[in-house]
Amino acid sequence: MDLAFIPSPSVSEWQLGPFTLRAYALSIMVGIVAAVWITEARLRSRGAPKWATLDVAVWAVPFGIIGARLYHVFTTPQPYFGENGDPAKIIAIWEGGLGIPGAVLVGALGAYIACRKMNLPFPMLADAIAPGLPVAQALGRFGNWFNQELYGKPTEVWWALEIDEAYREPGYFQYATYHPTFLYEALWNVGVAVAVWAADRRFKFGAGRAFALYVLLYGVGRYWVEGLRIDHAEVFLGLRLNQWTSILIVLGALVYLWFKRGDERRVFTAVDGRRVLTDWNSADAKECGYVSGRLPRGVHLPLDDEAPAHKPEDAEESGEKTAEPETKPAEKRDRDRKRDRGLDY
Repeated sequence: MDLAFIPSPSVSEWQLGPFTLRAYALSIMVGIVAAVWITEARLRSRGAPKWATLDVAVWAVPFGIIGARLYHVFTTPQPYFGENGDPAKIIAIWEGGLGIPGAVLVGALGAYIACRKMNLPFPMLADAIAPGLPVAQALGRFGNWFNQELYGKPTEVWWALEIDEAYREPGYFQYATYHPTFLYEALWNVGVAVAVWAADRRFKFGAGRAFALYVLLYGVGRYWVEGLRIDHAEVFLGLRLNQWTSILIVLGALVYLWFKRGDERRVFTAVDGRRVLTDWNSADAKECGYVSGRLPRGVHLPLDDEAPAHKPEDAEESGEKTAEPETKPAEKRDRDRKRDRGLDY
């Protein structure tokens, strides 16, 4: 073995009593934990309820895994429905085969359902999760390294990846080292996470613009990495299917950013012990302790028992009557003005 090359792991799973721990699944789980942790910190800095991310993850993670697998099966049907294919292997996700576009699209549907149940603005969640997703993807790519899959064209550069003969693609058995596309994409995704975080901190993105920037940058990198891969894929007009997908999502992100240009961050403030949305640079936000559009660590909104996000019309729709304390006319007008802002997002 040439030590100048990147070796592939000799094992990809470990037996723990009656259980089998697979490196691919472990990589994905570590990525999910990292994304949840990053998103939770960013949501709290916008005044969202504590651990709201966990409630969202209960919906988003299963939806995302199902979407990722379906995308892989539909875009790479040969191993399941082609000659000598085995449809039963569709559920064998531990062997690899999860498509990021499907995970993001269907996972977003699950997250949207959770947001509706929690009265949490979906655009706020999207912007909060934007740096966390590429970090999760970067960690998840190490599962491909353990599985010795999805590598690139043969190469002899010093950072080339050694692939055991049993895992080499047909027609490439004579080559021992390949482009480590798992590493390229992992490093690119880390760069995407840093870029999105820095841009959001600078421009105070709102209305899902940070998420759109993530989609744009991810699509650019994925197009390049996909062009290096040699595993089987559907090809149209000289480009792999995932390259066409990358082109579409980049164009979609550009269009979205154009139409949403100028939309800035909205944050939760506290009015009468309830969360209401307001602009990040409003007087109400500053009064609640926001600094440059975020709550500093350790600063909390003055809420009644961590009350959930509230829409004023909720009480009217349910027929509830709420007694209002006696206040001076000027104070009451000011309170009503703030309350009327509601959660209009």
